[in-house]
Amino acid sequence: MQVRRFEPSEIHALARLWRDGWQDAHAAILPAELARHRTLASFAERLADGLPRVRALGTVGQPLGFAMIKDDEMYQLYVAAAARGSGAAATLLADAEARLARAGVNRAWLACAIGNERAARFYARQGWTLAGNMINRLDTPAGIFELEVWRYEKTVAHA
Repeated sequence: MQVRRFEPSEIHALARLWRDGWQDAHAAILPAELARHRTLASFAERLADGLPRVRALGTVGQPLGFAMIKDDEMYQLYVAAAARGSGAAATLLADAEARLARAGVNRAWLACAIGNERAARFYARQGWTLAGNMINRLDTPAGIFELEVWRYEKTVAHA
């Protein structure tokens, strides 16, 4: 599996993948108020804003998943339901970790929704350590939404 640059023409395909993955992983465990702000348009806008920091997996127009970094954060990681168990998530995460390291990040972090046990198990298998809970300040059209999440950390810099 080859990780590649995200093509601007893929915004809608990746936004659908992100929305579907977000709904699958979070709809039952996160507040309805936040879910109302997580629309297909909001995912497309966030992808467009993060264009240089996004890498995708799969053919152009039919992505299997994507990863986005932001400063020292492994910001977003989503894989299509059909690609789960294929190694796609691990491939995307390893690429994101390498990009963070190349950007000079020593210790990266990521936010995982409290209760998202599938993701938590995956991150632990990939060497990420639960550092504790934190308040994540999420941008929404209505302003900042504060959400308590699990914070995972990992040293990504090469010795």
